[in-house]
Amino acid sequence: MSTATAAVWGRVEQQDFRSRVRGTLLGAAVGDALGAPVDLLAIDEIREAYGAEGVVDLAFGYGRRGAVTHLTQLTLFTVDGLIRAQVRRDTGAWHPPTDLHRAYLRWAATQHDWGPDERRKDDGWLAREEWLYARRDPTRACLLGLGDERMGTLDAPKNPGEVGSEAAVRSAPFGLLVGWEPQLVMQLAVECATQTHGHPVGYLSAGAYAVIVHGLARGESLDAAVQRALAQLAARPGHPPVSDALQRALGAVRQGMPTSGRVEELVGEGSAEGVLAGAVYCALVGEDVRHGLCLAVNQGGPSGATGALTGGLLGALYGETALPPAWLAELEGRPTLLVLADDFAVEMTQGPALHGPAGSAPGWIARYPRGG
Repeated sequence: MSTATAAVWGRVEQQDFRSRVRGTLLGAAVGDALGAPVDLLAIDEIREAYGAEGVVDLAFGYGRRGAVTHLTQLTLFTVDGLIRAQVRRDTGAWHPPTDLHRAYLRWAATQHDWGPDERRKDDGWLAREEWLYARRDPTRACLLGLGDERMGTLDAPKNPGEVGSEAAVRSAPFGLLVGWEPQLVMQLAVECATQTHGHPVGYLSAGAYAVIVHGLARGESLDAAVQRALAQLAARPGHPPVSDALQRALGAVRQGMPTSGRVEELVGEGSAEGVLAGAVYCALVGEDVRHGLCLAVNQGGPSGATGALTGGLLGALYGETALPPAWLAELEGRPTLLVLADDFAVEMTQGPALHGPAGSAPGWIARYPRGG
């Protein structure tokens, strides 16, 4: 797998990129945290518990406000895997899906181990973050797909009937590979999604989401980014359900004031293409990040996944400074998210200075080991 020649990074470009990386990861996590306490509750149940407007602030879940779920955990390990893939590239071992699979297996270990195992030196720093060992309702598809060493591929996917949105949610970081061409971003996201979600609806929704984030991270409008995703989908077998869902999201924008009913209609039964469509719609019609996220989670489907996808889009579009500061202040794992986001931005813009032919930074290699 080859990539396009990376852009020449000036200081302004680096600052903008870092803001969009932070925005994407923090936005997705905030959306996850906002939606998790009301996940799969009917809209009437949400209003009964939180008032006529539904959820308008972070609520208690898992014993605290701002708690994230396995969706955010897996997104962090996606970032970790992408950094490790870049570091390993110097060795000639260039196969990102394998590096991402190893990263996801490190996440899987957090779901059954009591805590970090200091004997596993190749795990890197993220797997030693104790807060990530909290089990936050991981789905059966993720646990089964990553329950053994065999890696799912397009030819032999794991869980071939799985149409859930979890693979799409963890795919935002693929879109932050702004030096790559869109078709390669989609291919990588699709290949990595098949490790847990082997149905075309599951893995093509992940690919489409990554391409949309990619367009936003490169400065495109959301509408233009969705059109680019539709163009990439067109050549993929099994794409019509995903393409049709995105077209419905674009059409819904012209149907008057946004309502929870319209979001629910797009989300449908909660499979990946519907959740993606609902998120795209909320990001398009939201007056600001707060409004878009509240619209995404106040509906009767998978509120956490819809919120996470919406937050990733809005964060990539506007950068971290557009996110509600009061929500960020209470977000679980925010220090880890910020460090990982900044490490990703540094690796993608200045990686050769850290582990290239001209020199190597031992501390960086210790953080992101080439082995494992």
